[in-house]
Amino acid sequence: MTEPTISQLLPMPDDWRRALAVVAHPDDLEYGCAAAIAAWTDAGREVSYVLATRGEAGIDTLDPARCGPLREREQRASAAVVGVSEVAFLDHADGVIEYGPALRRDIAAAIRRHRPELVITLNHRDTWGGTAWNTPDHVAVGRATLDAAGDAGNRWIFPELTGQGLQPWDGVRWVAVAGSASPTHAVDATPGLERAVRSLLEHRTYIEALTDEDPETYARTLLTGFAEETGKRFGNRPAVAFEVFPR
Repeated sequence: MTEPTISQLLPMPDDWRRALAVVAHPDDLEYGCAAAIAAWTDAGREVSYVLATRGEAGIDTLDPARCGPLREREQRASAAVVGVSEVAFLDHADGVIEYGPALRRDIAAAIRRHRPELVITLNHRDTWGGTAWNTPDHVAVGRATLDAAGDAGNRWIFPELTGQGLQPWDGVRWVAVAGSASPTHAVDATPGLERAVRSLLEHRTYIEALTDEDPETYARTLLTGFAEETGKRFGNRPAVAFEVFPR
């Protein structure tokens, strides 16, 4: 019996210089996306992070007033491992982010400020692969990011941003969604995989609250498994997958 053909993923577009990653929480980018970011910064591309929250509601044993600053520090250290120096926080409330004009405006402002050609976000659909329910924060931020990529270029949407010196930016060429069940493109994870592991390990407080497993074993097993599974659709090279929406 003939084995079914596995549809192959396309290489990510590479004719760009600036990217902006917009996600809900500290660690969202480190669960599989950081290897691609490490490869991009190695190539001289500029990548910046914007997080909607500080993840203050993410650890049951830590009061949000202590948890938020700690997770912010971990996120900045994590970003530095993969060559990202600019990390901003929008200060929406963790766990109860609301999709709507306020969130779109904040993300559109960030896009105008950074003027990226590539915008990266996380799975905006209701489930992970049709089996596990996604969180409302991921859905809200992912969907708002897809919308804000258009809002950023329209001077008549959120005109107050122009008054703040943020001129329209219609230069976003793609929005790439990590963690999608319907990926279209991929990036070779080999050059950045080791740094991706170290980047995730910077979220040690979160990992130790999440699992009793040794943090390094947990991070390495998880990220290597993701990359190898994706690589089956990318020339059998460890890879990071994205669903790419051209603009």
